[in-house]
Amino acid sequence: MGATAIFSLLADAITSVENFVDVFVSVYSLVILLYIISSWLRLPYSPWLNRIQRFLYDVSEPYLRIFRRLLPSMGPLDLSPLIGLIVLVILDRVVNGILNQFN
Repeated sequence: MGATAIFSLLADAITSVENFVDVFVSVYSLVILLYIISSWLRLPYSPWLNRIQRFLYDVSEPYLRIFRRLLPSMGPLDLSPLIGLIVLVILDRVVNGILNQFN
């Protein structure tokens, strides 16, 4: 295996990691936004809807709880999802910037 093949494999691995990070951040941001919207809506009880809301809560709440502990309480206004989304976007850009240096 020549050096060109090794660099090609490394470039493919870096591209795969970049794509994974991009997709993960996009999907997790969508989950957080769906969690926010579902928390605003009061829909009639449905087992399926309850399962979906519970899934969104279980997936997004541990991440958002980090920011709720750090941010001061502002009454009924919860800024933790906004800060969480901003941190996700910044993290995505930092990881992609680091990986682009190797590519």
